[in-house]
Amino acid sequence: MWPLTTNVVTRAALTPRGAAPTMMTMRNLTKTLWFAAAGVALALAVLYATDGRNPIYETDTGNKALQKAMEATAPATPPGLEVAKEGEIIPNLKLKDLDGNEHELRTAIKKPTLVNFWATWCGPCIEEIPELVEFATNQTDIEVLGIALDEPDAAKQFVERFNMKYPQLYDEVGPRDASVSLGNPRGVLPYSVLIDADGRLIKQKIGPFHKGDIEKWVAPK
Repeated sequence: MWPLTTNVVTRAALTPRGAAPTMMTMRNLTKTLWFAAAGVALALAVLYATDGRNPIYETDTGNKALQKAMEATAPATPPGLEVAKEGEIIPNLKLKDLDGNEHELRTAIKKPTLVNFWATWCGPCIEEIPELVEFATNQTDIEVLGIALDEPDAAKQFVERFNMKYPQLYDEVGPRDASVSLGNPRGVLPYSVLIDADGRLIKQKIGPFHKGDIEKWVAPK
């Protein structure tokens, strides 16, 4: 279902109810899934060793290596789904805010924006919220936008409880959700991307922000 690791939550591959495997024997399918799960588990274990932090994977190079490992074990992208890679313009996704008003994501972005995917059932997401709130409050150069992969009512109560005053949208979690379109094929949470004023995906981050991480992550190289 939704395996919980020390510092991330991952989405299992979703298959239609009652669908039967084809083109592979059950033994080969089981073996393939086992190796895929083991690869991701190993990557996550390395990433969050040493009390949830690892200096290698907190670098841009290390996080990109983890991203590659995730992509290698991710389920196939659903047909017709547009997925942005680093350096590309993001799809103009249509998402609703927590009051039910629809917004076009790319059109709404007017300045560099940190987009953070989260959910009320994601423990590591909750842990990083104070860092996001502080960053959004203390500077104006970069917008912070939350996208809850959750029910809007649950997300709205959570936003009020944790004083998350930066803008919030929501989407239904699944293999076609907005995080997948922005380069998160395994549905790892928390997941963040930095988008420039032209709507181009600049950076990706798997896992939570810790104290002081955001300022360093968004700083121009």
